[in-house]
Amino acid sequence: MSDNNHSSRLLAASNPASGPLGRREFATWLGAAALGLGVAGRAKAQAAAPIARLRIVIPANEGGGWDQTGRALGAAIQAAGAASEVVYENIGGKGGTIGLAKYVEKYDADPDALLMGGMVMVGAVALQKPAVDMSRIQPVARLTSDYEVVVVKADSPIATAKELITRLRSNAAGTAIAGGSAGGVDHMFAGMLARVAGSTASLVYLPHAGGAQVVESVESGKAVAGISGYSEFKDGIASGKLRAIGVSAKRPFLGIPSVREQGVDADLANWRGIFTGKAVPAARQRELVAAAQRAVQTDAWQKTLKRQNWDASWMDGKDFQGYLELEQSMAGVMTMLLKLKA
Repeated sequence: MSDNNHSSRLLAASNPASGPLGRREFATWLGAAALGLGVAGRAKAQAAAPIARLRIVIPANEGGGWDQTGRALGAAIQAAGAASEVVYENIGGKGGTIGLAKYVEKYDADPDALLMGGMVMVGAVALQKPAVDMSRIQPVARLTSDYEVVVVKADSPIATAKELITRLRSNAAGTAIAGGSAGGVDHMFAGMLARVAGSTASLVYLPHAGGAQVVESVESGKAVAGISGYSEFKDGIASGKLRAIGVSAKRPFLGIPSVREQGVDADLANWRGIFTGKAVPAARQRELVAAAQRAVQTDAWQKTLKRQNWDASWMDGKDFQGYLELEQSMAGVMTMLLKLKA
């Protein structure tokens, strides 16, 4: 059961208007209340005890997605009164793996230090196989999801994601797809589409350093399609130079139909979340979950989601642990299928 559902059950149990509970449900509620496992209970318990000085380690340079998310989270944690002071430490390089190693080295037992991470780090670990991997950190919570948008040139005969699959199936060598760095999230989603088409081995992927280069590659005709985040394509879509044919979410996002809804069995979230050290006591880990939960309920955080076009995708506890394991397995498989090398 997810913490969100569990929280709803606790609220229902504490409200006489919601009706009586069965014996088993009542016993479950009592046990959860006694242990303080509900999200609402955790947040309430921590309201009077703010963290004096919270450190958020961001394994990337300033200005990118992890940096924006980490700093927005820190501001929201302070707005919620869950921390008196928040400091940030940027350690960029190699898809977050340098920052990961430094975090484990310096903050493994620090009860007041969080590490930003996400799907990019999962992919980088699968590709690079570093000595320090994500088994050395403890998941706290998934916060947001960003999704991959698939675009074509406005005058392209390809109008849907399914038509792109058909093109890949019949002529993969002539269907170049542009995206970000090799082995990154864009490349993985291109690989997923190629896998559906049965053309993984012959996928032509054009890696680029930035979104502007991806746009240029599609507009110039070098690539048949492009894959990146919505922010990279929004100007081209608005101007009519590019046409979005699908998004990697499980449902429509920002008015773009999902690839899965179009009959293409593929979805991928460029999610971002927070982690703590393995040596941090379990009780403190629960307090950090509660601090983050309070933060994402603030107006400041909600305004950030809207401004950045991020999808709220809260997950914690065993749900997040299981999700992370699945993401790591998927990244390993895609790295092997695409024959990626660091």
